[in-house]
Amino acid sequence: MKILITGGAGFIGSAVVRLAVARGHEVVNLDAMTYAASETNVASVSGSNLYSFEKADIRDRAALDRIFASHRPDWVMHLAAESHVDRSIDGPADFIETNVTGTFNMLEAARSYWVAQGKPDSFRFHHISTDEVFGSLPNDPQVKFTEDTPYDPRSPYSASKASSDHLVRAWHETYGLPVVLTNCSNNYGPFHFPEKLIPVVILNALAGKPLPIYGRGENIRDWLYVEDHADALLLVVEKGELGRSYNIGGENERTNLELVKTLCSILDTLKPAAKPYAEQITFVTDRPGHDARYAIDPSRIRSELGWRPSVTVEEGLTKTVQWYLDNEAWWRPLLERKGVGVRLGVQAAGETAA
Repeated sequence: MKILITGGAGFIGSAVVRLAVARGHEVVNLDAMTYAASETNVASVSGSNLYSFEKADIRDRAALDRIFASHRPDWVMHLAAESHVDRSIDGPADFIETNVTGTFNMLEAARSYWVAQGKPDSFRFHHISTDEVFGSLPNDPQVKFTEDTPYDPRSPYSASKASSDHLVRAWHETYGLPVVLTNCSNNYGPFHFPEKLIPVVILNALAGKPLPIYGRGENIRDWLYVEDHADALLLVVEKGELGRSYNIGGENERTNLELVKTLCSILDTLKPAAKPYAEQITFVTDRPGHDARYAIDPSRIRSELGWRPSVTVEEGLTKTVQWYLDNEAWWRPLLERKGVGVRLGVQAAGETAA
């Protein structure tokens, strides 16, 4: 199949690109190459005759129409999005323009192309989203997000993704566009841009800097290894039921404090320092609107499609730490990009971004 993947030079998108090419799919990578993208994320497949790249912005409808007409994809996997919650607090406009308006443009370009092709039965539009659209859960292991959980977004980021989810469902119901949707838990792994918790902890630890944890570190997340996620996404676009959504989770809940302590322990083993890395842990003022707990019930994707994660969080974190130790040439230049290493999302209420 020929797959048009948006955001394919980003963290999750590049994992999908690499896996899709490895499995023999023809891939068109559409990416605007914003601050969190890197061409080196897909360097391992960039020389393949199965891979092509289009630098374009999903807010540019004319560019999308050209790319659809030129490449004639069988499937679309829409991952392009602004994704950092802290950045959405400081600058929500980019999140609305990209995640909402950009998704609208993608849907309209895909619909126009699908109709022009005679509405082929093989066409699929796969929209990739987040569990953050569901809001926050109580600290009760019996309560988890299902595909039927009502939406309750709490940040500009999650609200923009919730909006895009609703648009995708509306285009299916109104126009018959053949769509599938997925909502995932927190991803981690190789090529994770160094503004998110896990790479921040790894790189700060190596630099001897404080390891910042919001609040008391009691917030709980379900952690999903990015290569497991890529595997699940390709399964859903191929075999998922049209109009249906699938929750993808790692089945690895940890508090932020537990997660950071695990990372410190792994680093103590793989890269011993003069003192335990856990001594660098520092608690900082919590993020505004910080959801207490996310946890995915993956029963649907397990029972209908036979998928489940391949690694525990400890196994995945060990792989991740080793990857960062081995790939300083990748992450070192990224530390110079705007906002990286600076605490974002802490503006006073009513204050606007510069």
